[in-house]
Amino acid sequence: VQLQASGGGLVQPGGSLKLSCVASGFNLEHLYMGWFRQVPGKELEGDACTRFTDGTTYYTDSVKGRFTASRDKAKNTLYLQMNSLKPEDTAVYYCATECIESLDGVGSHAVWGQGTQVTVSS
Repeated sequence: VQLQASGGGLVQPGGSLKLSCVASGFNLEHLYMGWFRQVPGKELEGDACTRFTDGTTYYTDSVKGRFTASRDKAKNTLYLQMNSLKPEDTAVYYCATECIESLDGVGSHAVWGQGTQVTVSS
């Protein structure tokens, strides 16, 4: 049972990145899947939580209109398209199972990906 996050990198302000989160060993179909970020010294923050079965997604206010979560059932993969990136989006981004709509945590048996670094800088 594993989540593999990828797609991070260095991008200029205003640029875009697309993160991927591939699941292996289990099916995402009936799960809620989330994207979280963490900056050193700060608490983990939830950006988006997607109901994998139908794609319904809840976003935190700071990313609404800029970030779009999607999924590919055949590939058992969750994505996060990040547009109009800002320096304050710089963080390590994680995907995880068992997110909740309020984006303020995950369930007690959540599975986490390893994180991918996103750096927004000119």
